Amino acid sequence: MTVSPSLRIAFVPGVTITKWSRTWEERRRDTALSFVPVEVDEQSAVLHADTADVSFVRLPVDSEGLSVIRLYGEVAVVVLSVDDPLADSETLTLAELATLTLHDPSAPVADTIALIAAGVGGVILPHAIARAHSRKDLVARPVTDAPETEIAIAWLAEQTTSDIEEFVGIVRGRSANSSRLVPTPPTEKRAPGKAAAPGGKQTASGKANAGGKAVAKRKPYATSGGADAKNRSGSPNSPKARNARKRKGR
Repeated sequence: MTVSPSLRIAFVPGVTITKWSRTWEERRRDTALSFVPVEVDEQSAVLHADTADVSFVRLPVDSEGLSVIRLYGEVAVVVLSVDDPLADSETLTLAELATLTLHDPSAPVADTIALIAAGVGGVILPHAIARAHSRKDLVARPVTDAPETEIAIAWLAEQTTSDIEEFVGIVRGRSANSSRLVPTPPTEKRAPGKAAAPGGKQTASGKANAGGKAVAKRKPYATSGGADAKNRSGSPNSPKARNARKRKGR
């Protein structure tokens, strides 16, 4: 039985990867994606344990041995019971939360949410996680002066593959025709001061015709004192010759 190659993607709660996985499937039908949901305390361990090839992590993360690229920031919100007096505010500050019992955001979220719904304190969470645990008896309000949390993509630096590079490129918005996938043709070197003709050829004067072929310089017309003038004066039909014949006939 032949096992199809796959790229293993780990992600922490609150990260939505649907858009990127769909783009990968459109471009790389030969390699499937498999998904590994992890908690924050496992987000880098899955890479070192070879359980995942790439991990979407929430910063900070121990970056030793990893390549880490920040992707975006998340607004911090405080989750409160709808009956809490602070729930009527559209936004809050850390100072306004000073009298509120704040739970540890690293504790299991489901347990914390149950306590808050019962009217016990609140918790500051990334907006995406709060949204994932939303309930009718809870509200989430932005905390304007709380630091953002940051989402990044990470992988083992020494195990970078072309598949990983391509997936990271998709996440960062690189198109299928980007320079990473299609080599840029070399730029033609030209001598200073000479423009290239449309067909790539130049004339002796540095100019080219529409087809790109060289055009030789035309010789200037002779002046009245040149060889052409002498030839015209020696012609049997020239005025000087006709006058000479008249004098002989007299």
